[in-house]
Amino acid sequence: MNSRAMRTTCKPEMAILFEDNHLLGIEKPVNVPTQEDASGDPDLLNLLKADIKERYGKPGNVYLGLVHRLDRPVGGAMIFAKTSKAASRLADTVRTRKFGKSYVAIVHGMPPQPQGTLSDTLLKDERTNTVSVVPAGTPGGKDARLDYRVLGSSAADHLSLVQVELHTGRSHQIRVQMSHLGCPLYGDQKYGASLNQPGQQIALWSLYVGFPHPVTKEPVDLVSLPPRQYPWDLWEERTFSHLADMLRAGENGF
Repeated sequence: MNSRAMRTTCKPEMAILFEDNHLLGIEKPVNVPTQEDASGDPDLLNLLKADIKERYGKPGNVYLGLVHRLDRPVGGAMIFAKTSKAASRLADTVRTRKFGKSYVAIVHGMPPQPQGTLSDTLLKDERTNTVSVVPAGTPGGKDARLDYRVLGSSAADHLSLVQVELHTGRSHQIRVQMSHLGCPLYGDQKYGASLNQPGQQIALWSLYVGFPHPVTKEPVDLVSLPPRQYPWDLWEERTFSHLADMLRAGENGF
């Protein structure tokens, strides 16, 4: 199923990448929390429920299942389940690793290898909402693993563009592991404050989400290209669209 053919908008200014009776795929705006948090700010889950209720005139409560999450400052492709059956089947897809996600990020410096796998133990401090790399075996620590691949670099800006695929879904995982590698994400105040300026938007984007439809079993491909603004515009749009085409064809580049 081609998501781009279904690109419409819903309030508040969120592109709908895919929608049927079972699923809702959208382009998450940056700086909107995925679900309700301590900030009390409007969150994506409740905004989408309200939008569905308004668009379809649904009485009572609207069901919308959260399949995966994106950090508040991160934008891009996300999928939600509109029925409990779809949510359960998508959860199985995630567990059996048939649920594909690929991110692009812009990092400071150049990773030591053109591509590699990062394996760390991460520990979250709930009080400060920060995550750190700790020695293996640390109580409360969780294994974290990702693959990265350098797609290009800008020597003048001392920045590199990388593709990232997660093998685990830990809080702030990409941000923490890339920072620990010595290449914090552009704009990340939490894990790269010494290299970033206040007000910069974190350069991490959910480019692609792909999975078999929970009912029809046909492939569903959601693609969201990062905005054409600095630092994303250091690379031509075709860099991102070509990667998306590869991912839709089942090639992840690793």
